[in-house]
Amino acid sequence: MIYSREVEEMCPVAQGVHHGAAPIPEEAKWVQAKEVKDISGFTHGIGWCAPQQGACKLSLNVKEGIIQEALVETIGCSGMTHSAAMASEILPGLTVMEALNTDLVCDAINTAMRELFLQIVYGRSQSAFSEDGLPVGAGLEDLGKGLRSQVGTMYGTLAKGPRYLEMAEGYVTGIALDADDMIIGYQFVSLGKMTDFIKKGDDPNTAWEKAKGQYGRVADAVKIIDPRKE
Repeated sequence: MIYSREVEEMCPVAQGVHHGAAPIPEEAKWVQAKEVKDISGFTHGIGWCAPQQGACKLSLNVKEGIIQEALVETIGCSGMTHSAAMASEILPGLTVMEALNTDLVCDAINTAMRELFLQIVYGRSQSAFSEDGLPVGAGLEDLGKGLRSQVGTMYGTLAKGPRYLEMAEGYVTGIALDADDMIIGYQFVSLGKMTDFIKKGDDPNTAWEKAKGQYGRVADAVKIIDPRKE
């Protein structure tokens, strides 16, 4: 340890109050986190890349400092999906410290990891007051039965108005309009359900019909348009 001359010449003064780290809530316990292994929690975070052309939602389940589970959801950048594939292999097994400095090339995933790190080490995790935390596998609950990310894709122009393209329920196949050309509902097909039906033996047309649904006052529509063509 090297001290400057000014410090060398100082007389020692005792530290009066030193209680250590403030306790943070972790899985229904108050923990004075001093080492990486003291950190546990399940939480989500959002990251974005430098040009802000894509975003990542990252969910981590950390037990005693080690990432046990990682859910990586990306949107807006094709290269980011490949980085997400790498992240699903790289992140589990790392400490939360190691995960801050991986060889991932995606800014969005790295930024999400930074945001999650801050949440976890400050005790702002989703499982802060859940006894024993959340089980490994809890990340999949965000995806629902079809294990597909919930995505919303909407487009609009001043000249032609809005187009609903993708809702949480699925791929939008039709927009229901009233007499004033206002949207009053939409039709959709759940691509996850459709794929599952096909895997179970249904032909594609049957699976398509079984996976269809609608929301709103579709029955009252004056016309239904294809949002991708009309």
